[in-house]
Amino acid sequence: MTKENSIKLFESKKIRVHWDDEQEKWYFSIIDIIETLTGSSNPRRYWSDLKRKLIKEGFNQLYEIIVQLKLESADGKKYVTDCSDTEGLLRIIQSIPSPKAEPFKLWLAKVGYERIEETEDPELAFDRAMETYLKKGYSKNWINQRLKSIEVRKELTDEWEVRGVKKGQEYAILTDEITKAWAGITTKQYRDFKKLKKENLRDNMTNLELVLNMLAETSTTELSKKKKPRTFNENKMIAKKGGAVAGNARKDLEKKLGNSVISPLNAKELKKKDDIELDE
Repeated sequence: MTKENSIKLFESKKIRVHWDDEQEKWYFSIIDIIETLTGSSNPRRYWSDLKRKLIKEGFNQLYEIIVQLKLESADGKKYVTDCSDTEGLLRIIQSIPSPKAEPFKLWLAKVGYERIEETEDPELAFDRAMETYLKKGYSKNWINQRLKSIEVRKELTDEWEVRGVKKGQEYAILTDEITKAWAGITTKQYRDFKKLKKENLRDNMTNLELVLNMLAETSTTELSKKKKPRTFNENKMIAKKGGAVAGNARKDLEKKLGNSVISPLNAKELKKKDDIELDE
């Protein structure tokens, strides 16, 4: 679902948003957010003054978090509008002195404190993840698989770091190679198949999908430790071989089952299915 100028409601106020399919990010109209949080009768002027204030205070990266997009206005016409993604928006909100902005600021402070705690005691991250997944309605069996998959992923990215793979785009490229090799589709195709936007793909996998993905990533980690790739292309070859181990397992299992193990169901649909089965 790609929308050029979809509307989201925020405390009964309309917030114009834009989904960037390529970057897989939501961008929000900064003017609309400011109007909602401050109640200003002239949010454009407020934003103009705030930009000057932020730059004066030394926030030199301000224009790096602003993206200008054409969004539909009240008159039905599209105008260039300052927008920002979620991360940039939260940074801007920190500088808005408004009671309505306080919940966001408190939440940011809480998240920051929790991250510091998790750095000192990594086990806390797993405990919080378990609590979060339980609140979202996931089964304990699925959660245990998911937490194990996080551990497996961390071991893989640690190995990539040792081999000089750069975080960000290079991690994404190698992950895509692994996914293609075991699932037979790219990561983006996989996400589209499950009708996902910004949601984490692994959070929307079945137990079996998680197990196969873990096998692919574990195989890649072990092959990398054995082969010690020195270039990015060598890492790509290792990623393909590691993913192929799980790909062969998937194909063998599908032959025996007579159906695909790559499920189109996302987390919401999977939980609905579980509820129906429990009722029956």
